Amino acid sequence: MNKINDPLHGVKLNEILTYLVENYGWDEMAKRINVRCFKFDPSIKSSLHFLRRTPWARTKIEEWYKKDHI
Repeated sequence: MNKINDPLHGVKLNEILTYLVENYGWDEMAKRINVRCFKFDPSIKSSLHFLRRTPWARTKIEEWYKKDHI
């Protein structure tokens, strides 16, 4: 994909996750994306660790961010 046309170019996963947490909260995130790191003792650090190793979940987070933010 051409980076110029990529709306996530230059946006870090940490920024995406922080934006969603601040605007929706962990409860809403857990409802939309059913993963333990959003449900039980959620934190940015544990969620980043999970999302970096789980492509399907990262894709869902990125798509949500793009629909909502960009």
